[in-house]
Amino acid sequence: MPSIVLVDDERWVRTALRKVIERSESPYQVVKECANGQEALDWLDYHEADIVMTDVKMPVMDGLTLVQQLRERPKAPEVVMISGYDDFQFVQFALRAQVVDYLLKPVEVDDMRKCLETIRMRRSAGGAIEEPLPSKAEKEREESPIKLAVRYIQEALPGDVTLQEIAARVHLNPSYLSQLFKQQMKMNFIDYVLEQRMERAKQLLSRTTLRISEIAERVGYSDLAYFSNTYKRITGMTPSEYRKGQA
Repeated sequence: MPSIVLVDDERWVRTALRKVIERSESPYQVVKECANGQEALDWLDYHEADIVMTDVKMPVMDGLTLVQQLRERPKAPEVVMISGYDDFQFVQFALRAQVVDYLLKPVEVDDMRKCLETIRMRRSAGGAIEEPLPSKAEKEREESPIKLAVRYIQEALPGDVTLQEIAARVHLNPSYLSQLFKQQMKMNFIDYVLEQRMERAKQLLSRTTLRISEIAERVGYSDLAYFSNTYKRITGMTPSEYRKGQA
């Protein structure tokens, strides 16, 4: 059975995490609890584990140092950082260290389930854990969080799309998703959503005879002037100018 090492200096937190893992009904077993990073490294010198779930702030050796030490090992386990801080610095570190997920305390059962299933699918695809992937839902989980986020954005448009809503759907906290999105898509989440709205507007302007006010409504703008100003800011021309150029 795939194994997990819990690393947190507070026993009650480790107990709570163990219960959340059990309630997630994922095929993982907690095999060791450690109070700090050094204790975890010492245990891993003589044992193996598939996942290390570590707190960020701990005495003796904190979670950030632990992750750095683990990355130097030839067979490093997957790492999930768990913190009570939605802090940009920690999120940025997690991205650079290729941490699988960054969960905020208190960790919800659904978030833990999604996290563990994502790890299971990744390892299964790599041949580390041989398990069937029978359902459509499981196949979808093989997609990266950013691919899922982009797909959900496309499905939601032209309605309102917020970072918080998309983050909830891909089971990442908003700060982590925001940084991951910028890293992989080379633009901010908000700018991407805006760009997609303008691309849809371009298609309607060039392929239909709809009035510009109707097009504005179809891409999510009730204020025509605001839509026109936004369109000009993004494309360099007004909707009318763009349409004339396509004639």
